Amino acid sequence: MNAQPQVLVVVPTLNEEAMIESVLTTLFDGRQPMPGRTFVVADGGSTDATRAIVERIAATRGDVILMDNPKRRQSAGINLAVDTHGAGADILVRCDAHSIYPAGFIDKLIGSLAESGAQAVVVPMDSGGDNCVQRAVAWVSDTPLGSGGSAHRGGKGSSFVDHGHHAAFLVSSFRRAGGYDESFSHNEDAELDCRQRAYGSRIWLDADIRIGYAPRDSLSRLWSQYFNYGKGRSRTIRRHPGSMRLRQFAVPAHLAFSLLAIAVAPVFPYLMAWPLLYLAILGAGSLKIALDRRSACGLLAGPAAFVMHTSWALGLFWGLATVRQPVWAPDPSRAAASQVVAG
Repeated sequence: MNAQPQVLVVVPTLNEEAMIESVLTTLFDGRQPMPGRTFVVADGGSTDATRAIVERIAATRGDVILMDNPKRRQSAGINLAVDTHGAGADILVRCDAHSIYPAGFIDKLIGSLAESGAQAVVVPMDSGGDNCVQRAVAWVSDTPLGSGGSAHRGGKGSSFVDHGHHAAFLVSSFRRAGGYDESFSHNEDAELDCRQRAYGSRIWLDADIRIGYAPRDSLSRLWSQYFNYGKGRSRTIRRHPGSMRLRQFAVPAHLAFSLLAIAVAPVFPYLMAWPLLYLAILGAGSLKIALDRRSACGLLAGPAAFVMHTSWALGLFWGLATVRQPVWAPDPSRAAASQVVAG
């Protein structure tokens, strides 16, 4: 990587008028346009004021580009930005228009890539929100009950990981892996990480670079989100066998056993102990969070966890049943090139 790397920052948008200006302002970090740093807003056809806000900002700076993203998906917008504006770029930074970034975010990512020797850096998300559902989702997501101990959900330690919330890549690693698979509407980040690792790239979780995230503001929207996550994961685990972790396997296994227990309860009533124990754990978890946070909103933590677990598992089963997905194999020429670089 160059001593002064060329950086391409991509922010996919679709109707993000509420936050796009504050996100860009934070990413600028109080600086005027800098040589070698380009900000691309890849807009999927916003019908609100998003485009007008970006155009106004771009008119005062030479480092901001508003680009159309006709495929609308975030993954497609990032790929297109790299293909269109990434010539000569050393580092790709991916940002979301609905997250909250710390001061010096880009500089910290550049430093983390250099210090870790990794080809990609991922960061933890600290969830929060304005209403009770968002707060409950945030609080339970940062516990093993909600996330199963996922390192990028409130994790406090830095380490090399298999996957995390995408923040920065060496463009060489991103290109070698083929970029995002645009056929994935969800879980495209985990799927890309599988390909990056297959080509020899290492992924560093930097727990000192943290972003803020606002969860879905209703249980119905949370259900839809996690159903789609599960459906996307069903493709990833078939495309990359062995990528599913025990904590993820436990969720659909629990749901399957619980449904079986309910179905055969008239004959084997003692099997109901399993789903009842699960509900008791959710109830106890809700009460503990409510007491710890001194907020009645914590009582929704258990229902939120139930929605996340159940919808994710159902999405996984639905994807397995309805979506075909062949196994992926690395390109031998790319694999050989990565071995040469690693050597």
